[in-house]
Formats: sequence, C-alpha cells, structure tokens
Amino acid sequence: MRLDLTLLTLGVLFLVGLAADEIGRRTRLPRVTLLLLAGVVAGRSGLDLVPSEAEEWYEFLSVSALTMVAFLLGSALTRRNLAAHGTEIVVISISIVLVTLLVVAGGLALIGVPLGLALLLGAIATATAPAATEDAIRQSGMTGAFPDKLRGIVAVDDAWGLLAFSLMAVAAGELYGNGHEGVLLDALREIGGALLLGAFIGVPGAMLTGRIKPGEPLQTEALGLVFLTAGLAIWLEVSYLLAGMTAGMLIVNFARHHRQAFHEIENARWPFMVLFFLLAGVSLELGHLATMGGLGLAYLALRIAARIVGGWIGAWLGGESAVERPWFGIALLPQAGVAIGMALVAAESFPDWGDTIITLTIGTTVVFELLGPPATLFALRRVAGKESGQPPANGP
Repeated sequence: MRLDLTLLTLGVLFLVGLAADEIGRRTRLPRVTLLLLAGVVAGRSGLDLVPSEAEEWYEFLSVSALTMVAFLLGSALTRRNLAAHGTEIVVISISIVLVTLLVVAGGLALIGVPLGLALLLGAIATATAPAATEDAIRQSGMTGAFPDKLRGIVAVDDAWGLLAFSLMAVAAGELYGNGHEGVLLDALREIGGALLLGAFIGVPGAMLTGRIKPGEPLQTEALGLVFLTAGLAIWLEVSYLLAGMTAGMLIVNFARHHRQAFHEIENARWPFMVLFFLLAGVSLELGHLATMGGLGLAYLALRIAARIVGGWIGAWLGGESAVERPWFGIALLPQAGVAIGMALVAAESFPDWGDTIITLTIGTTVVFELLGPPATLFALRRVAGKESGQPPANGP
C-alpha cells in the first residue's frame, strides 16, 4: 500500500472515530455501534471506499486492542472487588454459560436441528465480546457494583465458554462416531497455558513496572507488556485474552507501589479501538444476514432469551438486588470474534456441518455486534436510574 494512501486512510479513520465519539456523547448512542456502522457504510457492504490493503491491518489491531482490554478487565479483579463480588461474578457467569448452552442447544434440537450440531451452536452462543462490553461501560460513565461485576463476568466467561465448547465438541463427536477428545485437551492446554503465560508476565511486571516514574508505569512499559503478552500467546497458541487478563489481575493486586497501574493503557487504548471497530465494520458482509433463514432467527431468539434468563437465575442465586437481576443477561448480549473462532474450529472438526456453522455464526454475529452494545448501555443506564431513584434515560 502506498505511503500517501496509508496516511490518508489513517487520517480519515481517526477523524471518523472522533466524529463517532462526539455523536455518542450528544445522542447517547454507543460509540462501538456508530463505528461499526461507519465501517459498514464505507466497507465492502456499502460504498467500498476503504482500500483492500487496509483490511490487512485488522488482525494486528484486533489482537492489540483486545489484549489491552484484557489487561483492563483483569485490573477489575482486585482483591477488594473479588472479596465484595467474587461469588456473584462466578455464579452469574457460570449460570449464563450453562443456561445459554442448554436453551440454545435444546431449542434448536426441538425444531429439528441434528443434536450434535445443536450442541456445537449452543456452545458457540456462550461467547461474548469483551471489547464492546468494556467500551459501553466506559461510555456510560457508570461506576459501582454493577459495572464492576460486569467486568468480572466478562473477564472469566471466556474460560467457561472454551470449556463448554470443547465438551460439546467431544459429545458431538461421540454421538456421530467421530471422537474429538483432542478438542478438549487443546482447550485445557490453551486455558492452562494462558494462565501460566499471564503469571509469567504479571509477576515480574508487578515488581518491575512503575519504578522509573515512581508509582505509575510509563507508556512504553505498558505497551511493552501488552505486545509481549500478545506475541507470546500467539506463538504458544494460547488465549491472549486470558493471558492478558491474568497478567492484569496479578499486576493490579501485587504491585503495591502502583497508584494507577493501567493509566497508560487506558490512554493508548482508544486509537487502537477506533481502528479495530471501524475495520470490523468494513469487513462485515450484510449479505450473510439474508442467508441465515429460520435457523438463524431461531438462534438469535434463543440466545437472547437464554442470556436474560441465565443472568436472572445467576443473580438470584448470587443474592443480587431485584434492581440488578433483570439486566445482567441483557448487558452481556454482545458477541464477536471469540464466537467466530469457535465456529472455525467446529467447521474444521465437523466438515459436514461446516457451511451451516460458519454462515449462521457470522450472520448472527453481525446482529449482536450492532445491537449488543446498545443493549449493554441501556442496561447500565436502567440500573443507574433505578439505584439513584431517578427515571432512567429514554432509549439506549
């Protein structure tokens, strides 16, 4: 790609991000959805204005942005937060994953989908989108117990989702005489390896960062940790999300000399997020929506219902207030790259169902990427309005 075209593309994308940020402030619409829509309009499903070479940046930007988000989500798992909300975080996250799996898989099986395929799709439905959820929380400006618990749930539910997916892949293989125990072993290795890598980065990071400028890591230190974690995770073929979350959790809990452990990551995060979401929108193909059919609509309805019911049950079991119980599942509707990753693995392991899995997952991900962030923002504002005794804001 020519240098002048590269610089012009970056300049326009950043200005679009600035416009989305400002429109979000004035209209209370989620920045994530605005950026995705801008990308759709400018991308292959719209006016096709973005050079095809720019889409090659997407993998680097997505890994970088999501690893930064993982560090920030890990930083929410402080001793204080875990002591106050740890039980609720675990109970709600497990409840949402289990109910989503059971409702989606069971509902699809009841309408005639082969049981093995229904189990795989139910497991894929458990995945969430940490970046979209985190940005909606930040845009809302809401602080306190509810957003802290959401961050904790998003930080741990990918691990539950990977386990659920691997178990369902084994079950589907056994049902159809095509054993896939290797999927379970791969998932356990990916989760365990990510936790070990996070510890390998987080423990020395807690001791060494924030020494040059007392109390606060420099931006070069922060970015160094992010890129080192992401690069090693990809090289070792483990989850960079879980590795980043683990490193962030260790640093925030053990770096006693830090005052603001992740202030510089917060400063550096937004430019990466702007490009990440814009290029995600560019790469979205709305044509997939037309190919979903009745199966796709059923999947959408079942996943939405399952998240709401699972969130409510988990909140009830965790002893949450009646104000918060209805909103956990709605706040956790966004779904993105993790689901597509699961779909690719499933399609490779079960080629007879490959086209159905990929088409349905990509098509429904388009819907959840666009509608999920407004749902998260709406849930946050409803809880904030009820807890403050003020009428909730109209609309998302």
